[in-house]
Amino acid sequence: MAVPKRKMSKARRDKRRANWKLTVPGLIACPQCHEPKMPHRVCSECGYYDGKEVVKVEAE
Repeated sequence: MAVPKRKMSKARRDKRRANWKLTVPGLIACPQCHEPKMPHRVCSECGYYDGKEVVKVEAE
């Protein structure tokens, strides 16, 4: 069994546990209304996906 020769410091040990940062989701412009939306999802502003109206969006 592998046994460490020296004690690992807290700084070196805790560096491995610091991978908590999130990445920003990539946004694209909707081809219908040109609002930013996530790719492969229905636009929340106009309700279109792949050039077709999928969801009716009520006007506020």
